[in-house]
Amino acid sequence: MEITAGGLLEIRITPADVGKRVSVRRVREGTGGTPAFTDAVGVLTSWTGGVLTITRKDGVSVHIPESSLVAGKVVPAAPARRRGPAASFEELARVMARAWQPLESEPLGDWTLRAAGGFTRRANSVLALGDPGIPLDEALARVTAWYADRDLPAYVQASTGAAGTQELLCAELERRGWVNEVSAEVRTAGLAPVADLDADVSGIRLTREPDEEWLGRYGKVRDPELARRVLVEGPSVWFASLDGGRAVGRCVVDGRWAGFGAVTVAPEHRRRGLATAVMTALARRALEEGASAAWLQVETDNPAARALYDGMGFAAHHAYHHFRAGAGA
Repeated sequence: MEITAGGLLEIRITPADVGKRVSVRRVREGTGGTPAFTDAVGVLTSWTGGVLTITRKDGVSVHIPESSLVAGKVVPAAPARRRGPAASFEELARVMARAWQPLESEPLGDWTLRAAGGFTRRANSVLALGDPGIPLDEALARVTAWYADRDLPAYVQASTGAAGTQELLCAELERRGWVNEVSAEVRTAGLAPVADLDADVSGIRLTREPDEEWLGRYGKVRDPELARRVLVEGPSVWFASLDGGRAVGRCVVDGRWAGFGAVTVAPEHRRRGLATAVMTALARRALEEGASAAWLQVETDNPAARALYDGMGFAAHHAYHHFRAGAGA
């Protein structure tokens, strides 16, 4: 907030600051009629009709009546992480895209339309990095038609919460009736600490392709052959399976990065350190291939996984969201 030498709050933002990261304070009536103050920090994605829209780092849009503002200022972009590997949003976004590849893709300007028979949103959504090269409404119409031709729902993947992310695009999608169907946090960490975890990896088998046991434990597979075609693609892909299929995981090594995913433990064997063992075994193999940094994705409504990755030293880098075309899109 802006506080002058006289102790007064000031509003130092205008509609010209749309697209910038801001910090604002608003006032509303609290309990007993006393004023209550609420702060919001995020990207100012619109200021129209007397209402400000601020998109927070978690992708949630906050709508604030101009009349309720008591202070506001432009603030620097979210600071770089203080621990773990440094990475720009675009670098990490492209690494993640290479780790989970579609079976079919088509460029639309700088965007990439991706399809894989409906197996996972990541492989069946638009990777909206950069400029589509045409007006947004026209681009979204092209997107919707492209997926309709494949009997698939239209999704756009967009991110928030770091320098260079797409808060403005997220806000524009919401205004056009696209629904944020699911959000996830992208986390990063140093790889060596994961590999150094005290875990029993003796029963873990590493392979280049998932077998039926692995696919069965992963459990998100309707068409095993289709899933296998997506899962095996990537720069250097490894699958981990603990004997009897009690726990599985996947890791993709891409230069300095090791990306972890599909870590799944049988319900009756949870809370026994098996997920940690799977991650440790994969991390050790990734270190052997020259990787030094780790990333993973965890959905925001998965507290158990979030707690596990907290303990391994993973910290939030940015969030990403899958927007689905609404009925009027």
